[in-house]
Amino acid sequence: MPEHPDRHLSPSHLALAAAAIAAPALIAVNVAPSATFLNQAAALVGWGAWAMVLAIALPPRGAAGRAPDPGAIALLAALLLLAIAALAAPFWAAQPWTLALSSIGLLAAAVLVAALAGAVQRAGLGEPAFAAFCTALLFAGVAATLIGFVQVYAPGWADGEWIAASTLGGRAVGNLRQPNHQSSLLLWSMIATLWLAESGRLRRTWLPALLLLLLAGVVLTASRTGMVGAGLLALWGVVDRRLSRASRLQLWLAPLAYLMFYELFAAIAHLQDAVFAGEVQLQKSDPSSSRFGIWANTLTLIAEHPWAGVGFGEFNFAWSLHPFPGRPVAFFDHTHNLPLQFAVELGLPLAALVLALLLFALWRAWRMAGEGAGGDVTVRRAALAMVLMIALHSLLEYPLWYAYFLLPAAFAFGLALGGPASAAAPRGDTPPRVNVWLLGALVLMLGGAASLVDYRRVAVIFSPAAGAAPLAQRIAEGQRSWFFGHHADYAAATVAPHPSTEMEALARATHYLMDTRITIAWAKALAERGELDKARHLAARLREFRNPLSAEFFAECDKPLATAQEKPFQCEPPQRRYDYTDFR
Repeated sequence: MPEHPDRHLSPSHLALAAAAIAAPALIAVNVAPSATFLNQAAALVGWGAWAMVLAIALPPRGAAGRAPDPGAIALLAALLLLAIAALAAPFWAAQPWTLALSSIGLLAAAVLVAALAGAVQRAGLGEPAFAAFCTALLFAGVAATLIGFVQVYAPGWADGEWIAASTLGGRAVGNLRQPNHQSSLLLWSMIATLWLAESGRLRRTWLPALLLLLLAGVVLTASRTGMVGAGLLALWGVVDRRLSRASRLQLWLAPLAYLMFYELFAAIAHLQDAVFAGEVQLQKSDPSSSRFGIWANTLTLIAEHPWAGVGFGEFNFAWSLHPFPGRPVAFFDHTHNLPLQFAVELGLPLAALVLALLLFALWRAWRMAGEGAGGDVTVRRAALAMVLMIALHSLLEYPLWYAYFLLPAAFAFGLALGGPASAAAPRGDTPPRVNVWLLGALVLMLGGAASLVDYRRVAVIFSPAAGAAPLAQRIAEGQRSWFFGHHADYAAATVAPHPSTEMEALARATHYLMDTRITIAWAKALAERGELDKARHLAARLREFRNPLSAEFFAECDKPLATAQEKPFQCEPPQRRYDYTDFR
């Protein structure tokens, strides 16, 4: 790749960038038990292949020996601290290794992608690499927008094979099946589209139409995060004076265009005697969709466990087992706020260190976005805008727990911290050595492929093919899975006639997600073992969720009993207060 590349990218670069970025966002097929596993596996394999191309393009000695920026070092340090916390979770919080290994693998992939992006930028290859990245994002955004229009206005076409069906009543969810994920993808695509036009790789005459199309797709998600994101685009237009006047004007008008699309889609819905999904969202009695409640619960847990936290990935376990009479009734597995997630799981000291490192990295990226000239600085500015956009989303949800958001965010952050390009080291007299970037990329790609093979061991439990082995045999095979054994443990515990025979499976499955079925099975298992008061505690926690699936379990309490007969355990309150640590 030349230092000042022309506007024509090689087909191989575009194809592999599309495999890393567009393909994961557009896969509609899903296989139980996870609705997004195939999308995430595609991201791992695609980013491995894309990273291999970038690694091969790097000069043997990198960027003339120039060290990474302190901000890049801070970013990598934060990710490594999180990986260490994930590694400690099985020892500290009795988390099953299948969950810990998945977290460690994702964080290691993010470290690789962020570090490689910085090396690419310092070697003078950041602009062509970012061009391929943005082109793939543009393709993904346009395709996702069209999918969203089908989901809202032609839902009969959503066959589940090419287009996922929306289950959220007239909201566009894309093939990622979540409106907030769809909106963040489209907002990223808008940033990418604007940068492609600014860099001369996209005709400016196409820019207004593409931005309006993508923004219309954001409005169709009825995502309040997307609404705030449109405001962030306008703020970018105010702050970044290096953008052309036409581009800044289009960014300034983004909130107004959002409002116009909102009114248009609402009018179309009213003509059909319906209500636009955006109106439903704004008229909710709880505008936070239970976030205020879960944040209040999280602060309680932080106050009770301020120093070491509850353990990486253990929020759902601790929250589900803690008495919260007024809790949100959904089964939250994350706090929906990144700083709170770190604080409750890592403890305040480590969370403060991780957040300080990330904020320092953001500050450095902001400083570097104002330094230099030419293509390098425009790349850093657009990449920083993408990082800030996903950071906004992370204050309201947990997108970075998904590979198809984490790895692009790491790539953008690495480019933003890459600094100005410097001359590559001479190739002629440099002795050959192992390309560690290439080796890491290969491991990432093979790891993603291995996860696909491993996933089949648990998928067959929930979706058996004709002639499949008996359920007990499929569960036993699934429990040997490297990354997904907890799904098999869930099946083992919830189908057993006597759950107390599956205590080991319960000990693992409950650290993934405490829902109605697993909580009932665990309570029955404890009762069968004579631990009635702990069983009562679990039943009391389940009653707080007011889930319809627990109605039959609690119906026993309404049946008349003989005078001498004891009430079922789920009908009586526990005699003492328990902490989640009593159930590890």
